[in-house]
Parts: sequence; C-alpha cells; structure tokens
Amino acid sequence: MDRREAVLRELNLYPLWRLRDQPAQMAVNPLPVGADAEPVVPVAAEVKAVVATAVNAPAPLSHSPSIAGVRGELSDLGWPELKQQVRNCTDCRLRAGCTQTVFGVGDEKADWLFVGEGPGADEDAQGEPFVGQAGRLLDNMLMAIRLKRGNGVYIANIVKCRPPDNRTPAADEIAQCLPYLQRQIELIQPKMIVALGKVASNALLGRDATLASLRGKLHDYRGIPLVVTYHPAYLLRTPSEKAKAWQDLCFGVDSMAAK
Repeated sequence: MDRREAVLRELNLYPLWRLRDQPAQMAVNPLPVGADAEPVVPVAAEVKAVVATAVNAPAPLSHSPSIAGVRGELSDLGWPELKQQVRNCTDCRLRAGCTQTVFGVGDEKADWLFVGEGPGADEDAQGEPFVGQAGRLLDNMLMAIRLKRGNGVYIANIVKCRPPDNRTPAADEIAQCLPYLQRQIELIQPKMIVALGKVASNALLGRDATLASLRGKLHDYRGIPLVVTYHPAYLLRTPSEKAKAWQDLCFGVDSMAAK
C-alpha cells in the first residue's frame, strides 16, 4: 500500500470519494507521493471521550472590556515577547493544573491557520499542539490537501493550557486566553483560517452556534476567510464523519483558489 492510499484509507476516502462539482484534480490526486515516504502511523478508532458539556462562546471582543484591555497590552508584541508572555501567564485557573503552556507551532507567515480547542495530555507533555492521535489524523488531513505541518501552515488552540481531564474550556478561560490567539493571527496574517470543532468556531466567530449550522459556509474573521470543520478528536470517535471533513477541506481549498 503506498502512502497516498494509506492516507485516503485513514480518511475513509478509499476507494476514492469524488465530490460533486469539485475539480477533478482535487478528487483524483489529493496529495503528492514520494518514493521514500514514511508509512502512515495507524490511528486508533477510539480515544478518551472529551467532556461534552457545552459552554457559551465569549462575547465579541468589542463587548468585553477585560479582553480589550489585555489586547491593548499585546498589540505591540512581536513573536519572542508574545511567546514569553504566554509562557509566564497565570491569568486563569488552567495554568495551575498543566505542565506547560502550548503556544502554537508552524510557519509564522503561513497562508493556512488551523485552530483547535485546547491541549490534551500529549500536547501538555510535549508543549506542541496536535501531537497525539488527533495530531496524526490532522497531519493526514493536511497531506490530503497538499499541505504539511510547518510548511505554509500554523497550528494553534483557543486556550494555551490543558483543561483538567480534557474538559471543555469554560467561557471565562476562553475569554482570558483568546487575546493571545488574536495577536498570533495579527502577526501571521493567514489567508485562510480553519476552525476545528465547535469551541474554536464559536470563540473565533463570537457566537453560540451548532457546528452543523456553521459548516459549508465561508465566514469572516476580521477580513480573513474562515471555514469550519470537525475536530480530529471527534473524527477519531466518529470515523463516519471523515468524508464530511474532507468536503470541508475541499471547500477551503476552493475558497482559497477563488480569492
């Protein structure tokens, strides 16, 4: 089995799925294949379930004086200073329960920004987002649309510290941490943001909406196009939805091409 077939099988797209009204080249040849490519690491179909309690998204930035104040303090920071401030941050309860902050990783002038919810146990241990099973699946998703972690891609989370037991971040925790991500976005100036899951989508868009209502639409984050898809951890628990995630990624690619 070559690498292309292995990745497509991992995404539940083999035998090959072809989307209606999609360019043939995207469906037929979704990723390059190298003769010396490493084999795909198998991803287990089950991971520890995340606490499903929903939280309301924080109000938009302009409606929150506390966020606006923090944002003012961050607005002139470059990458080194911002990383140091995140490393030293103790502004919410999450910092006391995690090993280290997880700032983000990748190309600091990336065209693509992928945003998840928050670090898990593996990310907390290694200090990098999406390094566990969900991270391996995300890497395969990137490869399927000819992208690669660190090469034109930046990956970050809404919160920089691991919530206890991988629970959903609370609204006040998101409100405290969101300005760091907002400053990262200002520095990166990506051409496309992909929000992974409901928490990331609602936090960035400043609303409380279902994922189903947000998917398949091109949203706007301060002038930057934003598309919504499932979080890789959810796809590990619900593999049948991987084909829908593929549709979302293709929609993002097509939206980029149309710019």
